[in-house]
Amino acid sequence: MKYLITAILSIGFFSLNAQHATVAATMAGQRVDVTIGGRFFTAYHFPDNEKYPFLYPVNAPVSGGSVTSMRNGEYPHHSSIFFACDRVNGGNYWQEGLERGRIVSIGARITEAEGERVVIEDECIWKRPDAPPPIIDRRKITISAPGGGMYRIDFDIEMEMLVDVSILKTNHSLFSVRIDPDLAVKQGGVMVNSENNESEKATFGVASPWMDCYGTRKTGVEGIAVMQHPSNKWYPSPWFTRDYGFISPTPMFWPENDRETQLKKGEIVKLRYRVLVHAGDAEQAGIAAEFEKYKSE
Repeated sequence: MKYLITAILSIGFFSLNAQHATVAATMAGQRVDVTIGGRFFTAYHFPDNEKYPFLYPVNAPVSGGSVTSMRNGEYPHHSSIFFACDRVNGGNYWQEGLERGRIVSIGARITEAEGERVVIEDECIWKRPDAPPPIIDRRKITISAPGGGMYRIDFDIEMEMLVDVSILKTNHSLFSVRIDPDLAVKQGGVMVNSENNESEKATFGVASPWMDCYGTRKTGVEGIAVMQHPSNKWYPSPWFTRDYGFISPTPMFWPENDRETQLKKGEIVKLRYRVLVHAGDAEQAGIAAEFEKYKSE
């Protein structure tokens, strides 16, 4: 009887969400709260005392629980969905220690507040004491609910080099997601890339357009997929993956000369990523078909 009720509730959810739900964003101090269909979805945090801005929680459409983890016991510098980098001109814009380097929001704002989507824009300066800022990034985060048990977050990021930049080979680079333990391979979840390779052993260091992590919760299967847009520099970047629940397309760990990535003063790097929070597994959610749509946008 319990499973019948769960199935009925799930069918009801999908029918209710067949159309675009209303998405709304409100400023709440040093964060932006986002709701979908009146339900809290996520918040973009940009406080003065953090290493970098991040999104947390990132709630799934059926269970309402976050598909990402925040400050997990293992590697507490992982903050859900974030954009950061280590070993940039001698600074560390990734791990603990604000004095080692910070990515500081200087202009977070809501540019579209309600409708079929919301848009958050921010400008972030990378800085540390006694050193010139190496990078300023401008980011646009677009959140929508296309229906069918799926929420979508699009990241458009423009990085401008303020000085000549050298990023030494590092496994800590750029767009990253710390997965909730419920969905992690170590807890029985599945991590799969576009080539249908699974787990850390078969996905680590593999260049792939997308990666999906999903697992079974009391309300059923749900997951989170990350896609790289084909227009990105370094596309498709190899993935840094961990079975404990971490995925990141990480170009700086596989530089062309195996030592460092060099970017000139004034150079602008544009990067696009799409995150899909979904019910079902990768096949049920149609992740491969979703990427085909994304790459033509």
